[in-house]
Amino acid sequence: MGKRGEIRKAIAASLLALTIATPAAADVCREDRVDLRGDWGQANFTVELADDDAERAQGLMHRESLARSAGMLFVYPHEKRVAFWMKNTLIPLDMIFLDATGTVRKVHSNATPGDLSPIFGPHDTRAVLEINGGLARRLGITRGSVLRHPAFASDRAAWPC
Repeated sequence: MGKRGEIRKAIAASLLALTIATPAAADVCREDRVDLRGDWGQANFTVELADDDAERAQGLMHRESLARSAGMLFVYPHEKRVAFWMKNTLIPLDMIFLDATGTVRKVHSNATPGDLSPIFGPHDTRAVLEINGGLARRLGITRGSVLRHPAFASDRAAWPC
């Protein structure tokens, strides 16, 4: 990795640390950001939204990298059991499965690039957040943490917008 890559990495790490340490940054709900909180603290990620069949099918395939403070939020029209695989995915990912309230129901850590084995979520999955592999564990994101995003109806959300 060249000097430019190292600088980008340092900037991304600094931005993630800043978003974790700045509660005021999480006061505004936006389509391009998710906020997470739990006993471990709080973090937010800039996200791409995958809320139709074509976007969900493409996901993060063919990406050679993902900024540390970035991810993709897959949103489904109703709760159901979903399965993911890593076909054509080049980077390890954590998959955070959420119910209709935005509560984390399952975290699958470090999905293996290229693996065709299905990774199933719970029967009541409403959304899935994909972030860099190992990051959920490093931050402490676990079952029971809550996510805030406009995709979750405010009358049902554990942490409404």
